Amino acid sequence: MRIVIEQIKISANVTEKEVFDIAKARLKKVRAFSLLGDLFVYKRSIDARKKDDIRLVYSVSAEVLVRGNYDEAYLARQGIKILSDKELDFSLKGEKPNSPPLIVGFGPAGMFCALALAKSGLNPIIIERGADIDTRVLAVEAFKQTKIFDTNTNIQFGAGGAGTFSDGKLTTRINDPKCEFVLKTFYDLGAPKDILYNAKPHIGTDILRNVVKNIEKEVERLGGKIYYNTCLTSYNDGIANTTQGSFEYSSLVLAIGHSARDTYEYLLNKGVAIEPKPFSVGVRIEHLQADINEAMYGKAAELLDLGSASYNISHRENDRGVYSFCMCPGGEVVGAQSEENSVVVNGMSHHARDGKNANSAIAVQINKEDYGNTPIKAIAFQKELEKKAFIIAGSNYKAPVQTMGDFYEEKAVNEPNRIKPTYMNNYTSICDINKILPKFVCDYLKIGFYKFGQKIKGFNAKDVPLTGVETRTSSPVRILRTESYSMLNDKNVYPCGEGAGYAGGIMSAAVDGLNVALAILEK
Repeated sequence: MRIVIEQIKISANVTEKEVFDIAKARLKKVRAFSLLGDLFVYKRSIDARKKDDIRLVYSVSAEVLVRGNYDEAYLARQGIKILSDKELDFSLKGEKPNSPPLIVGFGPAGMFCALALAKSGLNPIIIERGADIDTRVLAVEAFKQTKIFDTNTNIQFGAGGAGTFSDGKLTTRINDPKCEFVLKTFYDLGAPKDILYNAKPHIGTDILRNVVKNIEKEVERLGGKIYYNTCLTSYNDGIANTTQGSFEYSSLVLAIGHSARDTYEYLLNKGVAIEPKPFSVGVRIEHLQADINEAMYGKAAELLDLGSASYNISHRENDRGVYSFCMCPGGEVVGAQSEENSVVVNGMSHHARDGKNANSAIAVQINKEDYGNTPIKAIAFQKELEKKAFIIAGSNYKAPVQTMGDFYEEKAVNEPNRIKPTYMNNYTSICDINKILPKFVCDYLKIGFYKFGQKIKGFNAKDVPLTGVETRTSSPVRILRTESYSMLNDKNVYPCGEGAGYAGGIMSAAVDGLNVALAILEK
């Protein structure tokens, strides 16, 4: 039986051997258990609430022999939890259909749906509007150098989805045992081992690109087939039409990502049930990573090897929230648009997180009433801000940037100096962001910056740069589906992942992909 010994708090300079000794001592108190083999780190986090006493918090896993009866209440008092040994079952429950399942999109939801269906022997077909990883990296770099934009292969579209050009965070708020399967799969296919036990795991864009390649190889080894540069144009009665021909399908999985606006439009015209939902917009804020380290860890930032510090902050006032999103320690701000003549920003980090700057989205909640409460108006709200940012910054893909002090005073005078913006090698234009974002968004950003400055020293310093606009924090719409994960009016079509409005990040999207695959196998 597998167990976890939790909440082992120790000084940051204590060795793992001492952690294991504490775990063994706690385990000895449970006479019904005998330790089998070695102990392993199950989770590790940093407790920096007291900057003069930084603590590491460990959970340790062990295999034990059960020699007698045990009291679960007593185990809980000892900080010991029993782990489930149940594995996911990807076996086909009925007869193999005449046509394969077809998955639209090869982001986290599409990748894990494809892996599960391939493991079952269903030989899924995957179509992805963007290119493979190597071609995609070249396209993103070409845009950075030439400012010539590819609408199909970019930071939003292509192998691995939008998360490939991010920090590769694997944190999630969902509590689903499938998360462990996702983490182990990433590790088995090339991600670093620390994702298995760090409380805030991340892969980093540099390593994630190779992991996506390995997922592609594994899907194809198991009998799947991936078609890149292939965009869905329509579907009906088991036939999907694409820019590269038609495919028969038994089940159609729409793992389209949150930026497939043309597909949303097609689905709406087709009469598919889609509802608008709240989302967020805002800016990217940048600080020197050294300043964030000191603010979060105090003197320990220099004395201990704690890595690049991150933060997660929020404030709520009058039924509207402002919060940090996709914080990228030691990272850079990237151009994440999916359409020509628009500017969208996002954040990206390598695994080492060794860049000079830290960046994060600071986003304000947009309620359905703010844009008119329809799917079309939700998308139009985003597009208007992206077009406005493009025009005000010079109509040449420069991003609008403004210092914190100028943002409060609603002027565009001071150029960021101490902290250089990282967007496309500082390809920015000094602008007044107050003229781009709605007034209520700017008002809440100013409230948020003030509140966050009280929590993190220097957060709202006058020379801190803000880069706009961040509009793709999540899908603005949700494609309605049944409890069996199928579309309301078509039992063979499965809206899936972040683009369908059922996930918010790599992990939750991957788990949703697995849930859809299991639903298809059950059918």
